[in-house]
Amino acid sequence: LLTPMSEVAGRMAVQEGAKYLEKPQGGLGVLLGGVPGVLPGKVLILGGGVVGTNAAKMAAGLGSRVHIMDIDLERLRYLDDVMPANVQVLFSTRYAIRKQVQDADLIIGAVLIPGAKAPRLISRGDLALMRPGTVIVDVAVDQGGCVETIKPTTHQDPVYLVDEVMHYGVANMPGGVPRTSTLALTNSTLPYALALAQKGWKQACSMDSGLKAGVNMVQGQITCQGVADAFGMECHDVDDLLMG
Repeated sequence: LLTPMSEVAGRMAVQEGAKYLEKPQGGLGVLLGGVPGVLPGKVLILGGGVVGTNAAKMAAGLGSRVHIMDIDLERLRYLDDVMPANVQVLFSTRYAIRKQVQDADLIIGAVLIPGAKAPRLISRGDLALMRPGTVIVDVAVDQGGCVETIKPTTHQDPVYLVDEVMHYGVANMPGGVPRTSTLALTNSTLPYALALAQKGWKQACSMDSGLKAGVNMVQGQITCQGVADAFGMECHDVDDLLMG
């Protein structure tokens, strides 16, 4: 259901990152697409899921040099097949990340573990490897972020500096483009809303395994293992509640 929001956030990450790379904003003064005779900017994307894929598409469309990293080799093979020539896929290791951040202009955190905190891939010590004015956009900030120094920010006050590195931590990025986001989310959720309204939640979930898998809580009882683990609470079987 939230795939459209990940698509929006991935594309916005590049759009916002490009803005804060401008010198008046405190960035490196780099144009991501470059111009004839000047190298385009380098975009490093951590994570090859929906957010990372859409960020890579957007950055590649601007003409950037794009490096996308993941630990899933099958996903990397897929991305290697579908992405244009200016997108390079790399297996993610601690060493590889530390090497890649050194000349990246824009770093996008796009790591997601459903129902769990994002892994920390960039430490505060890694900021010393980056050039002053480098921009980090951590889309995973609402799952705790994959950058140690990230903290949630707002659309009104989106960025801050740590060790001369620009951090963008808006937790609800799609809220910045509400018309696009609302239409995209409605396209995805309307069929489920109609099913719930017409059949009631029990019958609708019994007939649609995808809808049933999305149930997080029923009458105060948690039915999602990830949520239960996060809060140290018991997880109940949604099938038992459906029959109750």
